[in-house]
Amino acid sequence: MQIATFDWLIILLFFVISLGIGIYVSKSSGKSANQYFLSGRSMPWWLLGLSMVATTFSTDTPNLVTDIVRTNGVSGNWVWWAFLITGLLTVFVYAKLWRKSNVKTDLEFYELRYGGKPAKFLRKFRAIYLGIIFNVITMSAVTLAAIKIGGIMLGLEPWQTVLSAGLVTVTFSAIGGFKGVVYTDVILFFVAMGGAVGAAVYLVNIPEVGGIEALLANENVVGKISILPDFGNREALITLLIIPLAVQWWSSWYPGSEPGGGGYIAQRMFAAKDENHAIGATFFFNIMHYALRPWPWILVALASLVVFPDLASIQEAFPNITADKLGNDLAYPAMLTKLPTGLLGLVLASLISAYMSTISTQLNWGSSYIVYDFYQTQINPEASQKRLVAVGRISTVVLMVLSTLLALLLQNAMQLFNLLLVFGAGTGLIFILRWFWWRINAWSEITAMVASGLVSLILTIPSVKTSLFGAEGVFPAWAEFPFVVAVTTSLWVLVTFITPPEDTSVLRSFYKKTQAGGPGWTKIVEGAKKESIDLVDDQHVWSVPSGIIAMLLGCVMIYSTMFCTGYFIYGNYNLAFPLLGLALVSGFLLVKIWKKIKVIAL
Repeated sequence: MQIATFDWLIILLFFVISLGIGIYVSKSSGKSANQYFLSGRSMPWWLLGLSMVATTFSTDTPNLVTDIVRTNGVSGNWVWWAFLITGLLTVFVYAKLWRKSNVKTDLEFYELRYGGKPAKFLRKFRAIYLGIIFNVITMSAVTLAAIKIGGIMLGLEPWQTVLSAGLVTVTFSAIGGFKGVVYTDVILFFVAMGGAVGAAVYLVNIPEVGGIEALLANENVVGKISILPDFGNREALITLLIIPLAVQWWSSWYPGSEPGGGGYIAQRMFAAKDENHAIGATFFFNIMHYALRPWPWILVALASLVVFPDLASIQEAFPNITADKLGNDLAYPAMLTKLPTGLLGLVLASLISAYMSTISTQLNWGSSYIVYDFYQTQINPEASQKRLVAVGRISTVVLMVLSTLLALLLQNAMQLFNLLLVFGAGTGLIFILRWFWWRINAWSEITAMVASGLVSLILTIPSVKTSLFGAEGVFPAWAEFPFVVAVTTSLWVLVTFITPPEDTSVLRSFYKKTQAGGPGWTKIVEGAKKESIDLVDDQHVWSVPSGIIAMLLGCVMIYSTMFCTGYFIYGNYNLAFPLLGLALVSGFLLVKIWKKIKVIAL
């Protein structure tokens, strides 16, 4: 396709602004590692919230949603909608605890919660495991999406796409640090949302689609629009709804939706002014991420079923796309080729912004692990602040190169999404319980990591997977994920009870600092009392029960808002208005319970 000069000017302007922000804040960001990775812990809730939203709107997200909708229909999105429960549990229970811990990275938590050599090993290993391996895999998925968009919309070779977009991103990320990432994210958020909404409105109304009514009545679409899976289809019901809601949200570690909080979401909570700003940022993010953002992507995905009903039609329209990159996720950029001048430039800029936001966050977050949790603790404990910043900048560039090389070997976004889900299956429950149960120790986490990884790798062997989950295997196909969860959970629980607990002094110090509370700490608190040691802050009231109620009300409010929006788009007002009422009532009750537990003051 031909890109007009005006569209190129929009994209160029966007690149210049992003680089300008990185250069502008580079001086203040380079003063210390604390400034480079956490911006001096001075960020307000709204800035961090917008940054979280921008970061999770990565280039591969609309591609992934399109792949899901074309394969399993709108109801297939429960595979990520279920993570709302995780997100709101972080808001109302864990955000306050993370901010109280006062750590610089969520991996530093290990030496606060655990002790001895196992804790040091766990921190060092996770720094490499998450900061490099998982981080590179995640960034490669985003880069793969950029390669596909560049190939379809601009006719670029993969190396041309990663060189142009990647060079700008790694430059402002390396020199601007966390502050550059967050400030740029504000612009990226508005550009990305404007582009997504504009594209959806235009593409639904192109002649080939014929408007929303014609779209919903199309024979290729009518079977895909249900928000809930077919309850008469047992396998679809279990796979698309029951497993995500009953197992996946609490059991699987996934970047941006970690049970108990963590990763780059935790990094933003650490950078907040105080506990209230940390909570406000995460709540704002969850509202925007789930209630307001999915539908523009879903509408384009449904429209693509009319214009490009199968992979053969995509291949015919774009013969330059090689077979190893052909997939349903290509339908999203394929639809964008039909946009007019001006809007095309804005949408291209929005996709570039989505790429840059996610990659810059992953780079800064992964680099913080390498600097704080590996280099400073294992190699050079006496490193100056200038040296730490230099290591951060070098590691940023290295991570970018590694993720780019991996992206060139991959085929589609769904491939990696499923890999990350299964690879972290069974570990999530530890991240939820370790704050509230004194008996969990470092060996519990080590066992969960090793077991989850090994079981997942074993299942990648075709003969093993077929014998267990094939057409005539021991278990049905949908049982693969629960199987990994059950094996991993059983093993780490067993190891928890057969290994010694953490040293009493470590447990008391952790409780004193975080005031985690709850019956899971009764033995430690009562034991300290017998020695005339008071661990409980008199001003502290255990708010977890109220936090769980707030989480449930928040889920009702956000799901109702998301679904009523969908039904308004579908023209089904008999469902849309009751859901709107439910959203308002649950929102009112949420405000009441929120005030009661006094967790936020914006």
